[in-house]
Amino acid sequence: MAMLKVIEVLAESTKSWEDATQGAVTTASKSVRNIKSIYIENMEATVSNGKIERYRVNAKISFVLED
Repeated sequence: MAMLKVIEVLAESTKSWEDATQGAVTTASKSVRNIKSIYIENMEATVSNGKIERYRVNAKISFVLED
């Protein structure tokens, strides 16, 4: 039986929420193996002069624990 662990991460991008999400996975995968899914818990953006400046995601990443 596989056992999963979940970590919570915050990531941001100047391009999009999708880019912030990919950045979260890319960065997490440098120190965590066997990532299986990412769940976006919250999305927000900062605005300056009527334009979105930064896209932010609060995400939960799940991965399989090794024996």
